Amino acid sequence: MPAVDPLSAASAGGESGARPAPGRGLGRGWPLVAALALTQTLGFGVLYYSFSVLLTPMSRDLAADPSRISLALTVSVLIAALGAPVAGRWLDARGGRALMTAGSVLGAVSLLAWSQVRTVAQLYAVFVLIGVAAAMVLYEAAFAVIVARFAAPARAMALLAVTVVAGFASSIFMPVTGALVQAYGWRQALIILGVVYGAAAIPLHLLAVGRPRTGKPSASDTSDSAQSGAGERAALVRAATRQAAFSLLAAAFTLHSAGTATISVLLITYLIHLGHPPLLAAGVAGLLGVLSVTGRLITTGLQRRLPAALIAAAIFALQAVGAAALPLIGATTAGAVAAVLMFGLGFGVATITKPHLLTERYGTTAYASLSGRLALPATLAKAVSPAAALALAQAAGYGWVMAGVAFTCLTAAAALTLYHRLSFRRTSKHQSGPEASA
Repeated sequence: MPAVDPLSAASAGGESGARPAPGRGLGRGWPLVAALALTQTLGFGVLYYSFSVLLTPMSRDLAADPSRISLALTVSVLIAALGAPVAGRWLDARGGRALMTAGSVLGAVSLLAWSQVRTVAQLYAVFVLIGVAAAMVLYEAAFAVIVARFAAPARAMALLAVTVVAGFASSIFMPVTGALVQAYGWRQALIILGVVYGAAAIPLHLLAVGRPRTGKPSASDTSDSAQSGAGERAALVRAATRQAAFSLLAAAFTLHSAGTATISVLLITYLIHLGHPPLLAAGVAGLLGVLSVTGRLITTGLQRRLPAALIAAAIFALQAVGAAALPLIGATTAGAVAAVLMFGLGFGVATITKPHLLTERYGTTAYASLSGRLALPATLAKAVSPAAALALAQAAGYGWVMAGVAFTCLTAAAALTLYHRLSFRRTSKHQSGPEASA
């Protein structure tokens, strides 16, 4: 009897293992989508975006240079990256309820601990915990829950709903955190944020998030089924990660993450460098949040008619044009807005595209494990690229930084285009003969 190719089995019966609910609409899954939309907004707001607001008062209170304080956030991002593959394996095997509930508890406790730090070393230790919590509760975990719960096209609607709502996390929590700091001080503000996050996220993850919809084995063969499922997932992951297609996906999302992280951190500084007033620079940079939502809506709408990889590639290429144009036209207000518009449309596209491409090619059986493998290099790039870009700006000027961002986005677009060609060739071979392989 010939051996079964795990990738062929996964793509042909892509809903094996975790069996998403059929149907075109979200139906009874709306409570889960609403719960995740709220917890993702809260999670990003308090675990990530609040940091920039608290940076100045923390630096003053801890008598430390802001650069030393800001390193804590880098520590958190790096820990989240290292934890992504581990969290992915857990999610595939056991679902999201226990992991996300425990992560919510850890996140709330970490926020309370953050409010009590007295030294920079203590701050770093707390942000190790925050990084672990982020790997357990933010997008990677939430997307794995959605993939296990919904079949296409309801899956795309659920992902879009969660990311559109969570896309406003910075717009909500940066001013809210600022108001709390002004009224109560940064330590009391963190206590309030920690209590609010724990009170909302813990029960929502506990009650709304369930285990994957799998067939129910009898008590006598539960152990055998679990071992068989784990073996199937491991075989699929090994086969997938040896493919050129998976390497192209990793390259595309890692390069794109490096480029977008650089722009998100340095855009305001660069606009001021170009001669814009700080308030105008902040306003123009603020367009990125709104545009990320717009880009996700456009991408999801076009996926019904066009290949997702080519849609993302086109938008990444547009971002390259925007980054390259900024040094040339960014000295005027209209030019700066135009360049940011071109770049901002792709800000959230990778987030919404990656689940679609993974499930389309590899099914849902090992989605979280594969997603975690992709998240590791992409998140590492997100952590280190802004510091590298700042060093380049100081040594050679911001023009070279923008050229580097344009290069990473253009290369990411090329990688996705090659990925699509491999996928198209693979589909054609499967149609022409049963023995064709990717």
